[in-house]
Amino acid sequence: MNQSNLKGLAILVVEDEAMLRKRIAAYLEKHGAEVTAAATVAEARNALGSSGFDAALLDVHLPDGSGTDLLRDSSFSSNTVVLVMTAEGGVGGAVEAMRLGAADYLVKPFDPEELPVRIERLRRERRRSRADEFRARQNAAASVPFFFGPSLAKVREQLDKIVAAEKRMHGTPPPVLIEGETGSGKTSLARWLHENGPRADGPMIEVNCSALPESLAESELFGHERGAFTDAREERIGLFEAADGGTLFLDELPSLPASLQAKILTVLEDGLIRRVGSSRTTRVDVCVIAATSVDLREQVKEKKFREDLLHRLDLFRVAMPPLRARGADIASLAKELLARTCRRYGLPMRTIPKGGRDRLSRHTWPGNVRELEHELERAVVFGEPDALEFANLAHEGESRLGAFDLRSPIPPEGFVLDELIDELVRKAIQQTGGNVSAAARLLSVTRDFVRYRLKQKDEE
Repeated sequence: MNQSNLKGLAILVVEDEAMLRKRIAAYLEKHGAEVTAAATVAEARNALGSSGFDAALLDVHLPDGSGTDLLRDSSFSSNTVVLVMTAEGGVGGAVEAMRLGAADYLVKPFDPEELPVRIERLRRERRRSRADEFRARQNAAASVPFFFGPSLAKVREQLDKIVAAEKRMHGTPPPVLIEGETGSGKTSLARWLHENGPRADGPMIEVNCSALPESLAESELFGHERGAFTDAREERIGLFEAADGGTLFLDELPSLPASLQAKILTVLEDGLIRRVGSSRTTRVDVCVIAATSVDLREQVKEKKFREDLLHRLDLFRVAMPPLRARGADIASLAKELLARTCRRYGLPMRTIPKGGRDRLSRHTWPGNVRELEHELERAVVFGEPDALEFANLAHEGESRLGAFDLRSPIPPEGFVLDELIDELVRKAIQQTGGNVSAAARLLSVTRDFVRYRLKQKDEE
């Protein structure tokens, strides 16, 4: 058993038999755990009142009551893995304890060497529950096959090299950095890497860092102890722990404050996290995939992104090209996405004739693949003819902005002012290579205004 499995874990041992209590504590400490021992229900309550625990070994029969009383009173956090110890013939008490929330039971006498295996297995199950909870809350999209056309041949070659390197490695692989414009498919690429890599059987958690409130981001990523802040009524594991043994995808990583960037660097370098309000560290084994729609080198120059974190992320770097640069692949991708959309809504398959394919190829796609998906969904849902011509798309590569001339009258069909503003902002971002400050100067507005417009568009 690898000693690091219990390293840094806080474990409570509640057992009235002194020799067995000392034996268990010594064995767990030998494997790196921090052990607190108690001989009675009262001592256990005192210990639980002063600190949280990752796991607890709980005897059913104690001098001043039953160990199940601690479960019945909800003395343990929902994140504490509880193993019940019972003598032969006392299985009924163990079953009652499990009904009250214990994760498993051990029949005495037992070999202490079982403990690291049992505890680690149960902790992984608890982390999986946290991951499932987060995914349900985020309503993560079901995974679909990634479309690789000829225009992505170099990207596919890079991905294959990354997967091959990860499969050769032992331990936690280096992080992967995916660069690309908003909506270009970075999340789908991250899912492909996870599903085709050596951690496909582990969890994958996707986090949109720009959507995390700054006041809660640290707690969400790293977890917190009970009482760490006003609403922290019990300890909670973070998403790094929930992704242990799998992959954590950090989309729009540069949106996190510098203090959290430093903590993420620590995880990447040492594999250690520290919950909010805790004085101890916990080891995690997580493959991190980060994504950005801005130029991190420019962000470093503007003191908005840590240079040391950029260097750490820059080993496996993949550049996702914008949709407008993918040529003939646009029509092929549209056909693939159209088939998925028709299947999702239970509608007959539509076709895209040459005229429609030409319009798709000429359009500038400021919203990239996401915009293409929305355009196809709109055509299918609103019952356009079986042959999709996309007549509403800008003609000859012009965007709606390009078609508008201030010297001419507003056309009868009119314009949506918000859409024109969004296109101006995106055009400035494209022209400046993703540099928000430079785009703001072009438009004579503040950087916050540009970020707000981009965020509003992404959330639509």
